[in-house]
Amino acid sequence: MRVFQLTSAYLGLALGAIAQMGPGPGPTGPGPNGCAALPGHDQLKAALEDATMTETSGLNNQMWGTIVDRDGVVCAVAFSGLNRGAQWPGSRVISAQKANTANAFSLDRTSNSNGSGQPKGLALSTANLYSAVQPGGSLYGLQASNPVDTAVAYGGPSQQYGTPGDPMVGGKIGGVNVFGGGLALYDENHNIVGGVGVSGDTSCADHNIGWRVRHNLK
Repeated sequence: MRVFQLTSAYLGLALGAIAQMGPGPGPTGPGPNGCAALPGHDQLKAALEDATMTETSGLNNQMWGTIVDRDGVVCAVAFSGLNRGAQWPGSRVISAQKANTANAFSLDRTSNSNGSGQPKGLALSTANLYSAVQPGGSLYGLQASNPVDTAVAYGGPSQQYGTPGDPMVGGKIGGVNVFGGGLALYDENHNIVGGVGVSGDTSCADHNIGWRVRHNLK
């Protein structure tokens, strides 16, 4: 699958999104943007392990990763370490928040109609949102706008966290996170199809690893 770049501008920042897709297991959402068209658990885990191993900044921690579809439904959750305790446990839900945020605040060219919208799309990573949500910023308070669904986040047996049967899969996680690690996913026609989020290290390391994960997804 080829890689595609979508660029736009927001608050003076250069914004971009690269997306790659491939078949994978998971619940099927409405229309073409469901989980069935997105990478599944095994693809996410392999991409995350490779991206984490490559990163040289930050704390050198293991990572969590999550993919959501365009409706915000969790499609896959994985970790890079030997078991679910090898990463910060709290980063599982944070990775899902980041995936949800990048998907929820990014657009493609179909947003453009009747003189409004984005003719070339608008891709916002979670890192792009950081400055705007500070006190006095144009998006101050955004973090509280879409609360995490705690039943989705913390339901089910912990032993399944990060496996193909992770209890978050198939649920709408919600949540907004505004530091690095969340990126929108686009298909070969530059249509937005979801988001990917990673968490477990510093904000900058998360952002770098997130970019590599997205590049690795095929």
